[in-house]
Amino acid sequence: MTNKELLSKLKTIITPYVQNQVGLENLTEDTDFIKDLEINSANLVDVILDVEDEFDIEIDNEAMEKMLTVKASIEVIEDKLAKK
Repeated sequence: MTNKELLSKLKTIITPYVQNQVGLENLTEDTDFIKDLEINSANLVDVILDVEDEFDIEIDNEAMEKMLTVKASIEVIEDKLAKK
């Protein structure tokens, strides 16, 4: 799966939780979920659960703590997919 495909799937997953639509329209790998998209911490957990379901992976607490930006999330997803 390419970075572009991962980014597209991730954008679909996070869209329902985003409070800042302008941030979503300008989504890049450097986008921060909390600062740029105004996703609250409770909804970040929902994002993680949705990512697990979408990619059929399990994300541990250590990896979850890293997933604060789009780039970090993609790296975690790629790492977990590679280990499947």
